Amino acid sequence: MSKNMHIAFFTNTYRPTMSGVVRSIDTFRQVFTEMGNNVFIFAQKAHDYEDKEPFIFRYPAVEVPFANDYAFPVPFSRTIDKMLPSLKLDVIHSHHPFLLGDTAADKAKTLNLPMVFTFHTRYDEYTHYVPISPDLTKVMIDIWMSHYLEKCHHIITPSESIKEILIENGVEGDITAIPTGIDIAPFVEADGTSIREKYGWGDDIVLISVGRLAKEKSFDTLLEAAAQVMGERSHVHLVIVGGGLEEKALTKMAKELGIAERVQFTGSVPFEEIPSYLKAADIFCFASTTETQGLVTMEAMAAGLPIVAVDATGTGDAVDSGKDGLLTDNNAEALAKAMEQVIDDAELRQRLIEGAKKKVQWFDIRLQAQRMLDVYAQAKEASQAGRYIRTNAN
Repeated sequence: MSKNMHIAFFTNTYRPTMSGVVRSIDTFRQVFTEMGNNVFIFAQKAHDYEDKEPFIFRYPAVEVPFANDYAFPVPFSRTIDKMLPSLKLDVIHSHHPFLLGDTAADKAKTLNLPMVFTFHTRYDEYTHYVPISPDLTKVMIDIWMSHYLEKCHHIITPSESIKEILIENGVEGDITAIPTGIDIAPFVEADGTSIREKYGWGDDIVLISVGRLAKEKSFDTLLEAAAQVMGERSHVHLVIVGGGLEEKALTKMAKELGIAERVQFTGSVPFEEIPSYLKAADIFCFASTTETQGLVTMEAMAAGLPIVAVDATGTGDAVDSGKDGLLTDNNAEALAKAMEQVIDDAELRQRLIEGAKKKVQWFDIRLQAQRMLDVYAQAKEASQAGRYIRTNAN
């Protein structure tokens, strides 16, 4: 494929909504553009929000009252239907398997274009949001996902472990693990001094975690572990950066554990401020077991933080336990023990910091963007050969 490609991203969520998917889209879009490509984004209509970047096309959407900044896309637009062929696209890249993801698959078929899908999320881990049997919901999701994958020429997974899960579940064909990648510079260059002064941390040890405050992120496990650590260490604080539906419950839990005065919930923070928060801390701690690539873990490494996290998909791909962090079993006791090791052993902490700084070079976005362009070329070959992803659904 020529370097000057026309790439279409279809996504159910984009600015002003912020999430790991949006950040992935933003990051790749910026670098692809710098490399001389044109990236067109097809996303949900954002009420009271004006796009600052070019080539963003919005589908109608219905606002969701209980979810901040989220709108439910309605995948029909005659204006976009008429305009799309004029863009002379080389590839369609879907970031969700439903709604605008279905639209992406339909457009790829109609325009005879290669169809690429990034498996950003382990959808079977979100069954608790559906008001029917979790087991039945999981079966329905598996069937639905299988049929969607069969419309694709190439699958991207954000980590090797997610790729292995797909293969173990009978998915065959072109699958490539490509982490989103990060722009390392803002995290390396950030200064956390003002953040430490704001919260009055002084020379104390600050644990930090970043993420959406939702049940599947397991911040309750992190709080339980922090309470055990703080019991004998008055110089330890925890800051949780992010907002979400579980914020009230987690705040209440911190009070019940007796650690509320040493736990700071920042609420949602603009992405450009996150490097400073990470730089202000000493150790990054994470308990989620539903990550597909551990993007926030990679960002913490770029800020020079050692990692203490539950060993799970995504995070386990990013961290080499004993070299740039410590990975633990999925329980508060194991997590607390590892946190204590890194807090109490300054030599270990420094060794993990040095390992993190070396490791993060692999996650440089420019390296990953070139790998993604190579995938687009492979998807074009698959499309021309009529070769699609295969599953065991049939």
